[in-house]
Amino acid sequence: MAFVTSRTAKAVVAGTQGERYEPAVGFVITGVMAAGKSTVAEQLAQRFDRGVHVRGDAFRKMIVRGRDPITPELGDEALRQLDLRQRIAASVANDYWRDDFTVVLQDIYAGGALPNVVGRLEISPLYVVILHPRADVVAERERLRDKTGYGDWDVEAFCSSFDDETPRIGLWLDTSEMSPEETVEEILHRRHDARVR
Repeated sequence: MAFVTSRTAKAVVAGTQGERYEPAVGFVITGVMAAGKSTVAEQLAQRFDRGVHVRGDAFRKMIVRGRDPITPELGDEALRQLDLRQRIAASVANDYWRDDFTVVLQDIYAGGALPNVVGRLEISPLYVVILHPRADVVAERERLRDKTGYGDWDVEAFCSSFDDETPRIGLWLDTSEMSPEETVEEILHRRHDARVR
């Protein structure tokens, strides 16, 4: 197909046409449900000439039969599927980064899942940002949004568990009084605080 050019071919002509790819980097955006991850990750990815928003939850939704639900009491199969989702998301993020895209990987990475996903990512530089609004703000955002994420979970208990069990790596950002646009600006301004490698 003549209209398809390879990545190599585009790189060769880049100098003559004035096209340049900025150095690709990676961000992990995480936090509790209703913390604003999807909106912030989407807007952050759009700030780059070649930006990709990888939604970790998309890989769970791809299981159309046999999906184990994510509930407060996770069984062995649910844990296996959760690990599979995280492994696939990291692999996709790595592939985009290798092809010079800046990647924003977004999902709930609570407890040991956060260092696990960081370990699976080859991306460097890599920035980790935990959106960390107060529990009362999360509860209000959950009440106002169309989708419901908490189900059988208590918002305050979930937030407390996330705080207690998740390692303090990267930038923990209190976004209680921030708009998504302000949050993106703060992430970019404080990127050095978020860098993990």
